[in-house]
Amino acid sequence: MTAAVIVAASLPLHAAAEAPYEAYTYNYYRDSVPLPEPFLPERAVSGEDLGLDAFKSPNDLFVDKNGDIYILDSGSSRIVVTDGNWKLKRVVDGFQQNGAPSSFANPGGIFVHDNGDMYIADTDNSRIVVLDGSGELKSMIENPQSDILPANFKFAPVKLTVDGAGRVFVVARGVYEGLMQFDETGVFMGYVGTISVTQTFSDKLWRRLATKAQRQTMQLFIPTEFSSVDIDHKGFVYATSVDPTSDTTIKRLNPSGQDVLKRFGYFPVRGDVRYRQFGNNAGPSRLTDIKVIGGGMYTALDSFRGRLFTYNDEGELLYAFGGKGTQLGVFNTPVAVEMAGDKLLVLDRGKNNVVVFKPTLFGSSVHKATTLRYDGNDTEAVAIWRDVLRMNSNYDIAYLGIGKSLLMEQRNKEAMEYFELGMQRKYYSIAFKRYRREVLQEHFGGIMTGALTLVLAFVAYRLTRKWRRRASKHEAGAL
Repeated sequence: MTAAVIVAASLPLHAAAEAPYEAYTYNYYRDSVPLPEPFLPERAVSGEDLGLDAFKSPNDLFVDKNGDIYILDSGSSRIVVTDGNWKLKRVVDGFQQNGAPSSFANPGGIFVHDNGDMYIADTDNSRIVVLDGSGELKSMIENPQSDILPANFKFAPVKLTVDGAGRVFVVARGVYEGLMQFDETGVFMGYVGTISVTQTFSDKLWRRLATKAQRQTMQLFIPTEFSSVDIDHKGFVYATSVDPTSDTTIKRLNPSGQDVLKRFGYFPVRGDVRYRQFGNNAGPSRLTDIKVIGGGMYTALDSFRGRLFTYNDEGELLYAFGGKGTQLGVFNTPVAVEMAGDKLLVLDRGKNNVVVFKPTLFGSSVHKATTLRYDGNDTEAVAIWRDVLRMNSNYDIAYLGIGKSLLMEQRNKEAMEYFELGMQRKYYSIAFKRYRREVLQEHFGGIMTGALTLVLAFVAYRLTRKWRRRASKHEAGAL
């Protein structure tokens, strides 16, 4: 991003100075457009801040419906639970199994159900442990059995989420067929959301020209693994995968396992759309975690460049920010993202802490307008989008938001103007067709009257000519 001066000019000086990164989005031409920061770093929370030993390679983070925060401190094989104000509530480092103590081994993921049950992906123990709110063992999922699983299959759950019916969706190490799905009793039901991989033209050409020995040594084109999973209030499962060749690295899976993610934006939903092809920091984003934040919005974490990308329900990029570094607000090895109220939390395994971000006026306004639009409150959303444009007049999403609301109100001519400003051809065409129909309907009487007058005049003209021609013949015959 080269427009740091513009970003700084659009915000108060103290706000710009607090952010060690630049926020941006992409316009119709795939050029990065600077934005005011949607979030600013507030603090970093470490194990020592909670009165504990330092975190050791933490892997996951979760915020339950009560606002309690669960930090999966994998290297120390424990779960640290705090309230929303970062006051330590308890530490879960094991449980009783058949009267004997049992502990975790490098757990990779955690999910807390609305009823308080904790689901822990106990990776190196090859099991999923379910504890109740008091830390007592309720059940386990281990050694899944099925005809579709290989005979030597080793269960290594990494990430997981649970729907309202108790079905568990699991990202498992070495599983390429999709997410593993278990019913409420822990029985393996099959796979959902298989990732398909396609070869590029150059790959296909090279394989055709290669010898048999060369083809045998080539990389197999097998599906990639999912990297993270989350679920929304409707029961749709969101999942990310790390695939540099794919434009569908984020999926939204319905109960049938079909990808129903909307991708109506200018570009694919995959993080950065412009990046270096060679050299340092080259290559596409590697989305390793995702969080549904409400209002149809979701945030994806790019562990490669340490950036966060937030999209609306139509797949339009609202904003991106973040980076790598040592300052507060940038990361070393970010691994998980969560929302706690209106604040954004990012777990950094490299720094062994949780970074807390507070929303700015710009960020909260974008979230509020997007949520209102998603809930169908278009009139209220327009007023907030206008406030957003006063903060940044180059924000295409605001123009589109106003245009869509005007379109819903059938104010098609005004909607056309905003779609033009937002470079949205599809919706501009819709508004234009509707406006053209309005014009035709409004002037239909005059148009039809004029057309009828012309027809009658033409008929009269033809009849007059015909009568004159007959009269001329009659006169000639009389002579």
